[in-house]
Amino acid sequence: MKLAIAAGTSVLAAICFLGLGACESDNTEATLTVGADLSYPPFESIGVSGKPEGVSIDLAEAIGSKLGRKVRIENLPFVGLIPALQSGRIDLVISSMTDTEERRESIAFSDPYVTVGLALLVGKNSGVQTLTDLDQPDRTVVVRQGTTGEVWARSIIQNAKILAVERESSAVMEVVQGKADAFVYDQMSVWENARRHPKATVAILAPVKTEQWAIGIKKANDTLIKEVNNALAELKSEGFFEKLGDKYLSEQKAAFESQNVPFVF
Repeated sequence: MKLAIAAGTSVLAAICFLGLGACESDNTEATLTVGADLSYPPFESIGVSGKPEGVSIDLAEAIGSKLGRKVRIENLPFVGLIPALQSGRIDLVISSMTDTEERRESIAFSDPYVTVGLALLVGKNSGVQTLTDLDQPDRTVVVRQGTTGEVWARSIIQNAKILAVERESSAVMEVVQGKADAFVYDQMSVWENARRHPKATVAILAPVKTEQWAIGIKKANDTLIKEVNNALAELKSEGFFEKLGDKYLSEQKAAFESQNVPFVF
């Protein structure tokens, strides 16, 4: 059979058309699309160069390298990450996402890669040092709406008043201004906010509850789940996460050690 090849069409393209060889097509399998909410430094953010950067971005690139796939980061609101994964718009969620039973109803998760905790940002003059100190009728606990901190507080706090606000900054100001005795949030944010407001707040980093972050993957995608878990195991054995901690979280690491609290990695 003869085949007329138009000018500008490569011989390789003709071969691919005939099915006479194994040719790499321009398909979605060549790219690993990772969804992240780039508003949570130092884990995921947009750097001064305008490009994504942070712990999660380095992790995404490392996993892509292990899988032999180029990584593309898609910046999405946190609430839109799971729907984007379900629809196939993205392949993975790597965005400081806590593995919870509720989320497992919608998506699958990899093995955990970080263990974090809910901690307390307390008023410097509040006298609060323990959960017992906090859970008293004359105390107020502020939480951010929709977070695991709110879920925890409503299930554990029996006596103190619980105040739910929309924004992290609003919750912090409640403590700074003495309107609330403590803010329940993740350890990293608690540490950062205490550093920003040293005259008014103190970070109690010992976790009131531990949580695990994992990579979100579409349900039933068993091949990708296995590949990601293998990649995570290899990265852990290579000391990758310790290097990430030293690169992005050296000050936090020192603060954790000063309170004899295990560091996240």
